[in-house]
Amino acid sequence: MSRLIQGIAVLLLVVLVGVRAVGAASVDEMLAERALGDEAAPVTIVEYSSLACPHCATFHSQTLPQIKEAYIDTGKARLVYRDYPLGTPAMAAALIARCVDPSRYFGFVNMLYRSQATWAGSAKPLDDLKQMSRFAGLSEADFNACLENRALLQGIQGRAAQAQKEAGVNSTPTFFVNGRKIVGAQGFEAFKAVIDEELEKAP
Repeated sequence: MSRLIQGIAVLLLVVLVGVRAVGAASVDEMLAERALGDEAAPVTIVEYSSLACPHCATFHSQTLPQIKEAYIDTGKARLVYRDYPLGTPAMAAALIARCVDPSRYFGFVNMLYRSQATWAGSAKPLDDLKQMSRFAGLSEADFNACLENRALLQGIQGRAAQAQKEAGVNSTPTFFVNGRKIVGAQGFEAFKAVIDEELEKAP
């Protein structure tokens, strides 16, 4: 009996530690920059994207892998991902993604884009998002806490409003390659042309 009690105690400790680890993150930590690539890369690509946007999903499935292989993985470029959620399902997905451990963030975002046609058009998108969030290590309590985190919601909304006001972002996806604006899910060649020009300017 004592072994059983001891085993239950250990299990509870693991669960509680996991909950605290997720819940301990501050809003500032959850809103921290999410990026792929070397901070010292000569080219920075800033992406404003909505997780429920089909054109954004196209970029992530078709164009980004090519950019990643040619420029991000080689240290020539860095991608900074910024939320610009359009619609309630997109905002819910953005909130949940921000609650995921940063090391799993892009994996979760990619999963959301791959399955976008299923959850974004669902009659009950939250149910689908809750199921997917489990694969990213969120418990049901974590999931609910994310959706109820008003400070996180206001942070995402505020940054999107700032992007609209200061950078003229009004649709997704919108990109800035070293400040040069590209609108829409352009093909790899369009990005390659701009990135290569910026690399030529780099010291």
